[in-house]
Amino acid sequence: MNKTETASSPIPALSTPNPARVGAIDILRALTMVLMIFVNDLWSLENIPAWLEHVPQGVDGIGLADVVFPAFLFIVGMSLPFAIDNRRKKGDTDRQLVGHVLFRSLGLLTMGLFLVNGESINAEATGIPRLLWNVLSCLSFILIWNLYPKTAPKALVVGLKTVGWLTLLVLAFLYRGGEDDQTTRFETHWWGILGLIGWSYLVAALVTVFARNRIGVLVAAWLGFAALSLIAHASLLPDAVDFIPGAIRNGTLVGLSMGGVVIATLFQYYRKKADNRQMTLLFLATALALVGLSVLTRPYWGLAKLGETPAWLFLCSAFTLLAFTLIYWIADVWGQSRWFSFIKPAGTDTLLCYLIPYFAYATTYFLGISIPSFLLNGGMGLLKSFLFALLCVWITGLLGKAGVRLKL
Repeated sequence: MNKTETASSPIPALSTPNPARVGAIDILRALTMVLMIFVNDLWSLENIPAWLEHVPQGVDGIGLADVVFPAFLFIVGMSLPFAIDNRRKKGDTDRQLVGHVLFRSLGLLTMGLFLVNGESINAEATGIPRLLWNVLSCLSFILIWNLYPKTAPKALVVGLKTVGWLTLLVLAFLYRGGEDDQTTRFETHWWGILGLIGWSYLVAALVTVFARNRIGVLVAAWLGFAALSLIAHASLLPDAVDFIPGAIRNGTLVGLSMGGVVIATLFQYYRKKADNRQMTLLFLATALALVGLSVLTRPYWGLAKLGETPAWLFLCSAFTLLAFTLIYWIADVWGQSRWFSFIKPAGTDTLLCYLIPYFAYATTYFLGISIPSFLLNGGMGLLKSFLFALLCVWITGLLGKAGVRLKL
């Protein structure tokens, strides 16, 4: 019997060596973060192709911006088997792993909550403009979750973290949102991108911890959340489950992360066997099946990111799986990982890279820097946004070398 199997569970586990990081996953994560910064900057441009942007609410369709977030959720899932197995090798028990998952999820939810409140802030009532709110929030995140050197004085580290938490508490107390005639206090809205990642990570990570590499359990979990997505969109969920956060209850977002967990577990298995051919064929067949599921379900609920439809779940999972397979062949099989060396910080210090644009937008505004109009139009505008994304990656790399690296 395999060491990771138990007598009470006939479902086989895929027991493999698990390094903390996989090059192809880091590269895919980096490319996704570059695209995320790029599409998030498109608001500043005019006269650009519609297919680059988000499809409006209620429209059946998909743009480039609509595939970036689901790809990131899928990659979150892909990282989990490696991260959890690596912590187990260091001696973590299931209880410690669950504690780590809860702590990390809480951190992501906290960040998402502050950033999403900033979107509806009433600057006059709060006494803080939105851009400054974002900067203070992000600075607090860095103070709290920075990976400080082991040689740093403990009192200094505790002091910096305390300053970060106190700043967030003061911001939450001062916050007022909404219109002047009906302001609101600090509250949950839609949790923001980081918050949605936090909820998806929470569930996918807990499933991964207790599944212990048993592929049958992981596939069943993915099928369960895919089915939950179908049930939710068919309006068959009972009112009794309304207390569950929508990011979990609707099934789609967790389904994206669980798909990544399944693929990463299979990847570990085939890598141990050194059978790239069989793995690639399986991944291609899986992607084809996912596209087929997307086609089958689209007539019922459409293909929409904002609606988190099942067709969107299946199609974006297929896209990300195909992208990972291609990058794995380029970077690992053909040994061309150096092609992606410049964007590496976006794959290893991803959270910090995500926060950099908040500082960039605030800096240009408060310094009165005006971007020439020709750099905000058409092709030149797209080039500007792409270079802006690369600039954020470069700054992330510089900060990393200076000792600023976020770790939840």
